[in-house]
Parts: sequence; structure tokens; C-alpha cells
Amino acid sequence: MSVSSNASSASSVSGVTSSNDRRSSLGRTNSESGTDSSELSHILNRRQNIIDSQEAGIEVPHNFKVVNVYTEFHEFSRKQIKEYQKTFNTYDTGRDGYLDLTELKYMMEKLGAPQTHLGLKEMIKEVDEDNDGKISFREFLLIYRKAQAGELDNDSGLNQLARLTEISVEEVGVSGAKNFFEAKIEQQLRTNKFHDEIRQEQEERRRQEEEKANRRLLFQQRAAIFQ
Repeated sequence: MSVSSNASSASSVSGVTSSNDRRSSLGRTNSESGTDSSELSHILNRRQNIIDSQEAGIEVPHNFKVVNVYTEFHEFSRKQIKEYQKTFNTYDTGRDGYLDLTELKYMMEKLGAPQTHLGLKEMIKEVDEDNDGKISFREFLLIYRKAQAGELDNDSGLNQLARLTEISVEEVGVSGAKNFFEAKIEQQLRTNKFHDEIRQEQEERRRQEEEKANRRLLFQQRAAIFQ
């Protein structure tokens, strides 16, 4: 009875050690490749989910995959990706490596481009490749890839997000990125105000034309009385 118990304990310890070894090995591999800490944490959590599922005999979906954003998004420099990571982390208030609908809503409001509930869901859906209802950092980078390729509608929420948070680090430098980002928001607010003023002027001009037409009609009606 004691031998069986000891064997069982040894097997359990071995399993835990093996799991920890795999996690530690993956951590060293990604650390060496220069992956940011938040992305590394996300990868480790996802890898552990795979291990737990396999040990429980559960089929693992194919959408579990380890990626290196620096190699996948080769069109962006490491500086740009790091700046996008800072923007992502700013609005990832839950610190879980994702932007959920509430966090995306907060982000768009802070950018001066608030969206409807349906609009926010559409924004997530367009880049949510693993269909988990949230935006991972990798999917966040897809927004900029699509914007750069001209695949987003000009008036879409994602295009507004990309335009308002696009940062040319080569031009402004990392230290100036924050000021550049704030300037982009201010520019968008001024643009919105400009369009509002144009719309108000058009409405005022239309109102004046309607009043002029009404006065002309009234004059004609009065003139007809004396004919």
C-alpha cells in the first residue's frame, strides 16, 4: 500500500516537474527571441492551456499557435511594434493581454471617435481570427496591416483607430511618440469640429433659402388678391 502511494506521488511530482520544465523551456526560448513580457505571458498562458487540455484528454483547437510578432509583421520595425504595444497596454486595463469590448469602447472614446455597441462588435469581428470575442496584441497589429494595405473603409472604426494611433517612430523618436499621439487626437478633434461647422453653415444656408422662398410665395399670394 505504501509502495503504491509512493509511486503515485512520484508520478504526480514527475508530471508537475515535466510541465514546469516545458513552461520554463518555452520561457527561455521566447526570452531569447526578444518577445515583450506581455506577449510572452500571453504565449505561456496559452501554451499551459494546451498542456492542461492534452493531459485531460481534451482535443486542442488548431487556432492555438505560438507566434513572434516581430517576424510575422515584418513590414513594421521593432520600434513601431514596441510603440503599438505601449498603446495596446494603455487600454488593456484588465492586464490580460486582450482588448475586450469594454476596453475598446473606452479606447475609442479617449481617441475622440466613440462607437456604437454594434460598431464596436464589428470592429472586433473584423480582426478576431480566433473568434474569442476579444482582440489580442497580434490581432491589434492586424488593424495596422489592413490600414496600410488599404483594406479598411475610410469611415470604419478600425480605420479611425489606426489613423489616430499611427506613429512614425523614425520621424518623432520614441521620446516624442507620446506627444505625437496626443497631437493626432487633437487633430482629429479639430477635424470633427471643422466638419460640424461646415454642416451648420449648410443648414443655415438651407434655412435662409427656405425663408426666402416662403416670403416670395407670400408676396405672390398677396399680389393675387389685388388683381
